[in-house]
Amino acid sequence: MSASAIPLLTPEEYLAIERAAEFKSEYYNGHMYAMSGGTYPHALIIGNLTGLFCQSLRGTACSVTPTEARLRVAPNGLYTYPDVMIVCGAPQFADDQRDTLLNPILIAEVLSKSTEAQDRGFKFAQYRLLESLQEYMLVSQSEARVEIYRRQSAGEWVLSESVGLAGSCSEQSAKASLALSEIYANISGL
Repeated sequence: MSASAIPLLTPEEYLAIERAAEFKSEYYNGHMYAMSGGTYPHALIIGNLTGLFCQSLRGTACSVTPTEARLRVAPNGLYTYPDVMIVCGAPQFADDQRDTLLNPILIAEVLSKSTEAQDRGFKFAQYRLLESLQEYMLVSQSEARVEIYRRQSAGEWVLSESVGLAGSCSEQSAKASLALSEIYANISGL
């Protein structure tokens, strides 16, 4: 008996399935991947970041979206749900459903043991394809550590790192200095 090939999904087929689904999935290169659930600290960090960004962006033309907003990196490429995104100016959407963003200037991912390699490698390589993206923020769950990669005028990416609860990180997109103690508020064991 021979195994039959699994047919590849088009982006349109993925979106139709995803919009009707009870649970979120990502899409890449014709394949759909179920997303795993996060931990309580993961959710707290996302909430803290979202709140801090909302505060610093109040009164600007920028908006903050937590993990519920889908991102399309390329029409036939990656569709994913970053932990936090910032969009400045008018949000651009993939279609009239207005549920798939195209133009974040900042993406933040909260790292976990199961996703860290993917967030640092594959996803960062994909995110760099977005012309709008200016900053990529990686936030550790296991220690007070924030890494921010910034796109430079010549296109290269430069790392800035902050470590320890007494530290802070500068967000150019949010025009704010964020204290790590606030990012990690109510997280024990750091």
